[in-house]
Amino acid sequence: MARKIPVHANDDQIKDQVFSELQALIEESEKLLKSSASLVGDEAENLRGQIALKLRQARDSVSSVRERTQPVVDATETYIGGHPWQTVAISAGFGLVVGLLLGRR
Repeated sequence: MARKIPVHANDDQIKDQVFSELQALIEESEKLLKSSASLVGDEAENLRGQIALKLRQARDSVSSVRERTQPVVDATETYIGGHPWQTVAISAGFGLVVGLLLGRR
């Protein structure tokens, strides 16, 4: 059980990093799009190049996160495959709790 805590903390760190990078990308893209309204010719071409670069960086970031989280996904699949009845019981218990909470409204 001591091993799960660092892995979970690492997952949260990766998730936070991805969200902050995507947020920065969105903000930068919005700035570039706002400034592109009045541009024509070479300036517009330069701006399109900058936007393409930012989008490539976002794709690379997502690919990097996917590669770093793949071991966690594989471990989850291995656990579920090795403990199918425990997985069913946990899922049923979770569904029961959610159903009870939603039924109280």
